[in-house]
Amino acid sequence: MDRQSKLTEKTNSLNKKDTSWSGRFNEPVAELVKKYTASVGFDYRLAMYDIQGSVAHAQMLSAQGIISKADCQAIEHGLAEIRQEIEAGQFEWLLDLEDVHLNIEKRLTDKIGDSGKRLHTGRSRNDQVATDVRLWLRATADQVIAGLRKLQISLLDLAETHFDTVMPGFTHLQVAQPVTLGHHLMAYVEMLKRDSARFADCRERINRLPLGAAALAGTSYPIDREMVAKALGFDGVCENSLDAVSDRDFAIEFTFASSLVMTHLSRLSEELILWSSPRFAFIDIADRFCTGSSIMPQKKNPDVPELVRGKTGRVYGHLTALLTLMKGQPLAYNKDNQEDKEPLFDTADTLLVTLEIYADMMRGITVNKDNMRQAAQEGFATATDLADYLVKKGMPFRDAHEAVALAVRHAVDKKVDLSDLPLATLQQFAAEIGDDVYAVLTLEGSLHSRNHIGGTAPAQVKAAIARARAEMA
Repeated sequence: MDRQSKLTEKTNSLNKKDTSWSGRFNEPVAELVKKYTASVGFDYRLAMYDIQGSVAHAQMLSAQGIISKADCQAIEHGLAEIRQEIEAGQFEWLLDLEDVHLNIEKRLTDKIGDSGKRLHTGRSRNDQVATDVRLWLRATADQVIAGLRKLQISLLDLAETHFDTVMPGFTHLQVAQPVTLGHHLMAYVEMLKRDSARFADCRERINRLPLGAAALAGTSYPIDREMVAKALGFDGVCENSLDAVSDRDFAIEFTFASSLVMTHLSRLSEELILWSSPRFAFIDIADRFCTGSSIMPQKKNPDVPELVRGKTGRVYGHLTALLTLMKGQPLAYNKDNQEDKEPLFDTADTLLVTLEIYADMMRGITVNKDNMRQAAQEGFATATDLADYLVKKGMPFRDAHEAVALAVRHAVDKKVDLSDLPLATLQQFAAEIGDDVYAVLTLEGSLHSRNHIGGTAPAQVKAAIARARAEMA
């Protein structure tokens, strides 16, 4: 160790954390408290963003004449080396140093001496951590939007293949009206479209720079926050120093948007689970997304969609945790805010892997068209079409509704479908019924009759798919 390094080792206050936190204290932090309060075990993943923010901060300090150009160059060089150490897995994370920021700053000071100590000029860990989280979350939001797009494409591809595949539409989980599988899948494309818009909107509020707020009141140094914001790609700065370091509404908003995505995927999961059951037998999920039973050799369990339902509850829990975290805090920063990272990290990790797996799973679905069609022929799915037919013949809708209800009850008693009833029988319920009624009572007739934007006619489904692809281009 050279003389400069020995001197640094002696004078670097970050090397004395095992004796006292700082000169203000006369005893060290208790070992259990040290473990309890440390965040380096999870916030280490912010390291690259911490370095990114530190470089921009140092460059601003130099530009403003607050530190020398030589100090700035030394800081940049030292941080570049630390980045390499972290990427190579050679960086030693120390519990005594509590968090990612102090660990990096200590290593920097060990490397470059007093120049490293000047990096913290004009900032606090409060605005530093808020900046790191926003940088990480901005990048994560971009990843989520990309993942949503990937899943949408998988859904669009499957919908396009089955734009005219007949299946029953359900209300109350009872057969209601015929739809197409393509139309059904496009409902989820619409949900994900809104989800993507929410993340894009959320990203705008994430993308504000807190650095410069310092601990809570700003700093007396002549800093240039706009310079730092521009260097880091922020749209602007947080305009109130108290707000900048104390609120985590942007993290809560991200978790809320994540919860809604998981809500939509949980709904789709529920349907995939039902559809893959032998009682439905609408689809088959590729084996790579399923497991078997430890006791029943015939079983093929839809584990992935089941787990998505469970992980949705997990993300909901994180949203509740973050809301609870914030609700009782007086301004400005409180140690409570340290608890924002683990639920936020886990939410992002859960959402991103779910999107990736789901996009692949939708490409591995095989559709049983015959079973879907057979199911659509059950439950008098075209009854509404018969009522509409009578209305078009001049009958008031309420009277048409009652006439069809009586016809359905008769068909139930005879154990046949409406389309199987003779014309004379149908005319007992409404004299307006003619020979043309049987075209109305077919599944295809029902589908094609709803030929308007948002309707289930195959032509409209194809048009919806084309619009969605154009929007994503």
